[in-house]
Amino acid sequence: MNLFNDEMRRNPYPMYDQFRAMSPMHVPQADLWLALDYEAVKRMLHDQEAFSSSVGGTRGLAFEWLLFMDPPRHTKLRAIISRAFTPRSIANLEPRIRELARGLVEAALAKRDIDLEAEVAAPLPIMVISEMLGLPASDWKRVERWSHAIMSLGSTIIGSAEESQAASETFLRADSEMRDYLATLVAERNASPRDDLLTRLVQAEVDGEHLSADELVRFFELLLAAGAETTTNLIDNTVVCLLDHPEQYARLRAEPALLPTAIEEVLRFRSPGQAMFRATKHEVELHGKTIPAGKMVLAMLGAANRDPQQFADAATFDIARDPNPHLAFGHGIHFCLGAALSRLEARVVFEELLPRADVTYADTTPWAPRKPFHVHGPASLPITLSTR
Repeated sequence: MNLFNDEMRRNPYPMYDQFRAMSPMHVPQADLWLALDYEAVKRMLHDQEAFSSSVGGTRGLAFEWLLFMDPPRHTKLRAIISRAFTPRSIANLEPRIRELARGLVEAALAKRDIDLEAEVAAPLPIMVISEMLGLPASDWKRVERWSHAIMSLGSTIIGSAEESQAASETFLRADSEMRDYLATLVAERNASPRDDLLTRLVQAEVDGEHLSADELVRFFELLLAAGAETTTNLIDNTVVCLLDHPEQYARLRAEPALLPTAIEEVLRFRSPGQAMFRATKHEVELHGKTIPAGKMVLAMLGAANRDPQQFADAATFDIARDPNPHLAFGHGIHFCLGAALSRLEARVVFEELLPRADVTYADTTPWAPRKPFHVHGPASLPITLSTR
């Protein structure tokens, strides 16, 4: 089993189908367990008594992010930013998101041959989360580089010693840059608060104390990575799904009202996040197998979302699928705060793009997959846009 070659990264689903019957299964070379069926994955995500989210410390790095915290600390910190992601707050962002998306789409249409990932899918979510934080608009390329460095950390958990070292060094350089960058912005917010997410973090208190400099940096890093990676992959994967299933593409063009359910089906069929980490707090019985205490486990979202026990015709891409109880944004207390924002950004992009252009692959070369093993999508997606 090789999770890391390009062919597997593009299409892991046959492997998932092969191994789902053995879920949970042990991977001896990495000493971790994989859950690949819907029932087991959902349990790993919500059973806090058996599975801990505190898996951030590995190979000399401590990732003290909200994603890797258990209650009660997680509950208190999540409350700080949850107000920025309420349905009303997200809905209020739509006009600005549409303005940004329209600008990117119009620039793409003018060029005709583009890399969708580099010119639309990656810039939009970075621009949006940067504006939410109150960062200068001109800094988005630097923010994108930092986001990539954060996502590379998956190699420190599963990867060779060389990959782990390279990822650690890349992250530590980015971390140092972010600390210096953020220190300047925090000083500005202390002197002159603004109506932005960074000011909210600076002013926030937990148990009567403001967040430390380290906690602010970790919040900043998590928002950058989570605010960008999922949406970038969702936009790219939507195009991949439509081009690989031309009958569904034709149906969406004929019935544009199906766009929201089409996006949900992309989330299920090619989940942007393929895995979430957990650790066993004690011995856990799962499908007749015993996972020892203290073991790293991977809840394989991408496999769960193709489980035929949960989804009829699970291997079929159906833009009208309903209901669609996928786990692409997680489940339980760590359900993605930015899920509504990600859905909104993807919907707006395709509302701007699909009525104006026919989309085709630029060539027959297989697309290059993203490197972090726990996410899924193209690192580059050359396409041709023909104005309609």
